This record gives sequence, C-alpha cells and structure tokens, in this order.
Amino acid sequence: MDVQFCIDALDEALDRHGRPEIFNTDQGSQFTSWAWTQRLKAAGVRLSMDGRGRFLDNIFIERLWRSLKYECIYLHAFSGGRQARQGIGEWVAFYNHRRPHAVHGGKTPVRVYRERLSASGSGLRPNLQPTALVA
Repeated sequence: MDVQFCIDALDEALDRHGRPEIFNTDQGSQFTSWAWTQRLKAAGVRLSMDGRGRFLDNIFIERLWRSLKYECIYLHAFSGGRQARQGIGEWVAFYNHRRPHAVHGGKTPVRVYRERLSASGSGLRPNLQPTALVA
C-alpha cells in the first residue's frame, strides 16, 4: 500500500460515511506521511496512532483481518478486483449478519448493535464496548 492508495481510500470513506471524530492507525509509513496527516487535519479528524509494537491497540481489527483472510481470501482464487470486491462484500455481510461470535454469547454483531442501540434510548449512542475478549 502506498500513501496515495490510502488517501484515495480515506477520501472515499469520508465521502460515503462522513467524518469520524477520531481515526486510529498504526505507525506504518503511509499513516505517518505528511500527505495522510494533513488530509485528516483538513477534514477535522483527530489522529490517533498506536505505539510501536502495540498490537493490543488494534486487536479487534487485527482479528477481523485474520478472519477475513482465513475464512474468505485464502479459500477463493479471486480472478480480479471485481470478483474480490463481491466475494469480500458477501463475507462481510455474513460476518456481521449471520456468523455467531463467541465474544457476544453466540449473537451476531448486528444483533448486539441493535440491542444496545434500542437499550440506549433515542438520541444516545449505544455502548459498543466488547464485554470480553476471546482470542
């Protein structure tokens, strides 16, 4: 991944989903570059960066990437970007809507999110902190 690829992906995410309050990355060269940090600052996004060797800071996303690779990417020989995008998109939908997660007591992430959203009341953000970590 080069810096421009990351900035293009960031711009697409900002256009599609809006501006987050904070953006967390590791200390990869793409994310420590002037172009990357200036793009986030220009968008009004606070930058958070993990300490060197701090895999625990990103353990949840690292677990997601591991699951994606072993449950989807390594099992399919995608013939190109379009096929990979479709296959990965289908896997993400499965992961969020149909795949039970031990950390959530066998519930899907979408079910847990909706339960916490309804429990938080109108206009409040749900508490999305995991209750346990299962490695």
